[in-house]
Amino acid sequence: MSDDPETARQIEELAADDRPLLVLDVDDVVLEFIRPFPHFLKSRGFGLTLASFRLTGNIAEAASGRLIEQEEVTALLGEFFDAQADWQSITDGAAEALATLGGRAEIVLLTAMPHKHRAVRRAHLDALGLPYPLLTTEMAKGPAVAKLRGKKRRPVVFVDDQPSNLASVQSSVADAYLVHLMADNSLRAFLPPAPDGVTVAEDWRDAAPKIAAALGL
Repeated sequence: MSDDPETARQIEELAADDRPLLVLDVDDVVLEFIRPFPHFLKSRGFGLTLASFRLTGNIAEAASGRLIEQEEVTALLGEFFDAQADWQSITDGAAEALATLGGRAEIVLLTAMPHKHRAVRRAHLDALGLPYPLLTTEMAKGPAVAKLRGKKRRPVVFVDDQPSNLASVQSSVADAYLVHLMADNSLRAFLPPAPDGVTVAEDWRDAAPKIAAALGL
């Protein structure tokens, strides 16, 4: 797994910090995604059928019923992220949990999205009162988390809704405490069981004390 050079550049801009490290995914961990996204699609003339845990193959043109291809899905996601301030609110319990943890841990948001959307997301997070540093990546998350940790062997917790991202971090930071958290738990039915070493959290109220304990707070 190789580094994303733009993500590496963003990490180098961060102030040095040796507090325990909490790295959070954004969509469906800190901001709602899978609840508002169908409403956005409807406004554009599309419908989402959740028949599996992926977008491609599950979005159809409302008028014709035609399932749209990956390229069109990517374009729609781009439109959604451009307009995210109109659609995405904070996931239940996230703001309170982060406020409690933030004084004693370094919190960094690591989102898998095209870098061009970073400024829009930054402005939206600020408007929601979430001032934590934001990193975007177009590649695997594991190398980014390893780079964030740096040379100091400080505790690391990583929270994501995508099993592939948890696996990536597990392979790059072997002793990271991994938490699988989904804004919509009904989607768990589409996923295989969490791999060994991953803690499954029902929501932020369930996750926060486990994260605090893992970070030694």
